[in-house]
Amino acid sequence: MFDFAWSEFALIGVVGLLLIGPKDMPVAIRTVTGLIKKARGLATEFQSHVDEMVREADLTEARDQLGQLKRLNVRDKLMKAIDGDGTLRRSLDPATLTADAPATRPAAPVAGDALPEQQVPSRHYIPPLSATAPKEADEADEAVLASAPDFLPPRIARRIAAELPSLTPPAFLPPVRVIHRGQRVSVTADGRE
Repeated sequence: MFDFAWSEFALIGVVGLLLIGPKDMPVAIRTVTGLIKKARGLATEFQSHVDEMVREADLTEARDQLGQLKRLNVRDKLMKAIDGDGTLRRSLDPATLTADAPATRPAAPVAGDALPEQQVPSRHYIPPLSATAPKEADEADEAVLASAPDFLPPRIARRIAAELPSLTPPAFLPPVRVIHRGQRVSVTADGRE
């Protein structure tokens, strides 16, 4: 019941025998067993009263709420809150998207032909490209782009190359030291020692 081992019961019995004495030991054992029986009886009676109260209580409301929770569809509730009238779903429907797209593709332009401006039905306005041609890259620009990593866009590589002369290492880094003529010497960016 209380997860006692036989050795623990024996220890309790020996201590009880020494403290109570052999003459009063049977009375003490009867008293302890009577208390244990009364405690078990009270626990059984309490459990039976709780079971009876649960049976008598009207739990239909709790059962109905539990059933509603089981039938709850969170996805539908969210979709109804976000797109109550269904316009968002209809605008993303594949059949609607293909109906808005032009049926035929225009022919590819031939080199030297001027591209005519076409009115394409679109929901978004895309401004036309400027009439000025992109500036020709000079040799220095090509060298900068060649030395830049491939993942950098050309505009960013040009900006970094333009800012590179003004960049200095942080002041908290110690100076670079080299051995010159047998001595350790600090080297600065401008060549001073």
